[in-house]
Amino acid sequence: MKILASLLIIALAVTALHAEPKKLLVVTTTTGFRHSSIATAEKVLAQLAKDSGEFTVEFVQQPPGKPADVKKDATDEQKAIFKAAEEKWEASLAAALQKLSPDSLKNYDGVVFASTTGNLPLPDKQGFLDWIKAGHAFIGLHAASDTFHGWPDFAAMLGGEFAHHGRQVGVECLNQDPQSPATAHLGKSWTIAQEEIYQFKNYDPATVHDLLILDKHPESGAAGHFAVSWNKPYGSGKVFYTSLGHREDVWDTDSAIKDRKNDPAISKAYQQHVLGGIEWALGLKTTVPVQ
Repeated sequence: MKILASLLIIALAVTALHAEPKKLLVVTTTTGFRHSSIATAEKVLAQLAKDSGEFTVEFVQQPPGKPADVKKDATDEQKAIFKAAEEKWEASLAAALQKLSPDSLKNYDGVVFASTTGNLPLPDKQGFLDWIKAGHAFIGLHAASDTFHGWPDFAAMLGGEFAHHGRQVGVECLNQDPQSPATAHLGKSWTIAQEEIYQFKNYDPATVHDLLILDKHPESGAAGHFAVSWNKPYGSGKVFYTSLGHREDVWDTDSAIKDRKNDPAISKAYQQHVLGGIEWALGLKTTVPVQ
């Protein structure tokens, strides 16, 4: 019996080792402000997928050819040309987002919104939320909370909605869960030299599991509870969100990044923060033992 049990354990270990990687759909489209760090985020997420071997990534990227806003003193002809170009681009954006239709989402285990902004033309908004609720992963990075203002159900799924931010500052993030895969490597606190820090509305700490918080307002220094990152269940699905990730030098360890303010060690820690959040949301890791 002991031999059979040992063989079973070995078989299970081999099966786990060769398990098919999870499939993530990474959305980086925007209809509002577009962060310059999006290209860096795409590169880093692809590398995290490759290095971990735990998941693959497929991208829904910004279609080319988005027209610049027409000038106030434009002629009627110029306005007509702009309108035609805008409609063409919006059609291409809607076509790209067909990958988030209920039928297409059957091919994925989770979706990442990486600094998406504005009202994206999802083919089926309720179908998208139902898909997450049915047992899939949603990972929101930085400006994901600045997406779909005016859609309360999206904010409820995510756990909060971007309200505003001030100037970039240095912060000490307090670790609220030293056993989470997203924060186990950060110790009791994690200092970031410079980053854009969001303030939220429609956020209730009682409805989320805080991972990182500030106990001081990032600008005024007033005491309080200021969310930075959290996770939460959504039906049978899992949601991970971090508001960090505005700056390229938060994302990327490349020491040659122009105007670098954050040490590459901060970028490495941020990458592990994102990877751990993805692993948690996909059900690959639940806790990490305290060292």
